[in-house]
Amino acid sequence: MNARTLTVALAVALGLANPLATLAQQKLKFAHVYETTEPYHTEALWAAEEIAKRTKNRYTIDVFPASQLGNETQINQSLSLATVDLIYTGQSFAARTLPALSIGGAPYMFRDFNHWKKYSESKVLSDLLDGYFKKGGNKPIAAFYYGVRHTTANKAIVKPADMKGLKLRVPDAPLYVMYPKIFGANATPIAFAEVYLALQNKTVDAQENPLPTILAKKFYEVQTHINLTGHITEMLLAIVGGHVWSTLSAADKKIFETVFKEAAAKSNAEIVKSEQQLVSDFATKYGKTVVKSDREAFKNIAAPFLVGSEVPWDKALYAKVQAIK
Repeated sequence: MNARTLTVALAVALGLANPLATLAQQKLKFAHVYETTEPYHTEALWAAEEIAKRTKNRYTIDVFPASQLGNETQINQSLSLATVDLIYTGQSFAARTLPALSIGGAPYMFRDFNHWKKYSESKVLSDLLDGYFKKGGNKPIAAFYYGVRHTTANKAIVKPADMKGLKLRVPDAPLYVMYPKIFGANATPIAFAEVYLALQNKTVDAQENPLPTILAKKFYEVQTHINLTGHITEMLLAIVGGHVWSTLSAADKKIFETVFKEAAAKSNAEIVKSEQQLVSDFATKYGKTVVKSDREAFKNIAAPFLVGSEVPWDKALYAKVQAIK
């Protein structure tokens, strides 16, 4: 008698009505580094409920926010080790598996939100995500708008020269490091959960994140200026571990993808609305100096680096992204 047969026999002996259904239930761990107040987490909880409902509880998901199961590097590793089952991660972290995927996180790659939105729905991104899946085995199922990243500091940053010598905290991924490097600042990778303390202790002078994140993580409490550098239009990817994806039926795969794309649409709308409101709120409600940086000047300096020898994509891919209308 094999183990499964024995378990079913024991379930029958204990009077369980549907032992095979009981065996089919699977509890999944969903890890991310964002706060419980942020839309990504709210929608992760909604997605967990919807997947349980739409799979008739064959799959239930426990969500672990705010770096409870590790920082971003660690949860990516945990996904590949099958110790977590789903994650949100930035595209620059996913690009450690497929370097060309980082093109979407390059400084001044996108003209505006609409350009990014078209990219997020494009065959260009779809092909990159397929390449990521084939190479690493983990399956991206939805792209979430994370927001336009801006730079907080204790001084105004209007022009590129204002960045020179600034000790800027960035996530530990190459494209984030590229931003300060281009403009003469000193890149300082620090885990997300440690940024507030690093700013407070002046271990670093500045950090960069979208406005909703600056609010949620309270970085504005330890910085005087919100500089609208708009340097990276960022996305998060919802990724299912290959150890889970490979066991899902075609119908359940469709449910996971549909639910997370619906969650992304709701989160995206909330983030866009929040970004628009926070430009004024940081000045009026929180007493910060909001600076409109010369984005065009920054973009002109960054442009040659985006087709240079150091980037992990070719000129053809860059041209495809820029051609998206």
